[in-house]
Amino acid sequence: MSRQAIKIAVLYTLFAALSTGINIFCQMLSVWIYQGVYKVELSILVGTLSGLPLRYLLEKKYIFQFISKNIQHDGKLFILYSFMGVFTTLIFWLTEYAFHLVFLTDEMRYIGAILGLSVGYYVKYQLDKRFVFIKTGVGI
Repeated sequence: MSRQAIKIAVLYTLFAALSTGINIFCQMLSVWIYQGVYKVELSILVGTLSGLPLRYLLEKKYIFQFISKNIQHDGKLFILYSFMGVFTTLIFWLTEYAFHLVFLTDEMRYIGAILGLSVGYYVKYQLDKRFVFIKTGVGI
């Protein structure tokens, strides 16, 4: 593995860990604030949305070294980046919710979230590398 590949792997892992921490923190905060019928579903959604903008900015700059042409181009990239996340978010949500249904504890649900996010982040990197942050002029 090249030095550059190791650097990318380390940075990506750090960004994923930061985003996971933000996600879980926001889920816990959401559950603390709202104890209604849909507290779990709402907390998963809040957690998902909380880390997205930060990850986009960090990955664009430090992982893919990508520079947008202008703000409109950046907006289109963010939409494509977010769309690619739909598939990986399903991995995360299904894993977390499965842990919730099987174990019926917040702690195990958060472990399911961490596992689902980990797998999802790996898949997300592959999708972003191939379809979002491409420098050949083929993408957006």
